[in-house]
Amino acid sequence: MDLPPDDFKKCVEFHGHVCPGLVMGYKATKAAMEWLEERRSEDEEIVAIVENDACFVDAVQVLSGCTFGKGNFIFCDYGKMAVTFLSRSTGKGIRVSLKGAVVPSSPEHRELFQKIQEGRATQEEHDRFRQLHEERSKLLMEKRPEDLFFLEEVSIPLPPKARIEPSEVCELCGEPTMRTKMVILESKRICRACAAREQGKSVYPCAK
Repeated sequence: MDLPPDDFKKCVEFHGHVCPGLVMGYKATKAAMEWLEERRSEDEEIVAIVENDACFVDAVQVLSGCTFGKGNFIFCDYGKMAVTFLSRSTGKGIRVSLKGAVVPSSPEHRELFQKIQEGRATQEEHDRFRQLHEERSKLLMEKRPEDLFFLEEVSIPLPPKARIEPSEVCELCGEPTMRTKMVILESKRICRACAAREQGKSVYPCAK
């Protein structure tokens, strides 16, 4: 795929490859930033609320400047190709969400994806999947934002700005921990990871 603008190339460099999800995140963010009349957030001027944790959101971070580290990137695990942007300077907000069936479904694409997920795909099938992926990406890139997304003005309260809290040493593991993230268990101030261990739970929520 011939990469279009430089800002999309930056998204690809950050994400690692071209794919339909990245293109949709790129198109959604460009449309929202234009609607808000905002530039890339250097600090916390813009807040982004994303509704999935897939390829889509990498383009959101690159173009908008909203990141977890700045505290202006919020994840709601709804499994939707959607993002809401809020401007602290104007109070304006917009939610951009994907319309249904914007790209025709391909049985071949689905079958190859399944094989790759299950580790059954040959190198030729990997190459074919990459080709189909790039073809779908190019098709999406050529579409107008209004053909891909619902754009809805929203009015919701802005979240508080990120706060840097002092740390205390966990009484069990000895690691410095943000004070507001600590819990009291059996009269000890400990981190949430140690609290999980003490209760026989996994330290990592994603682990089963």
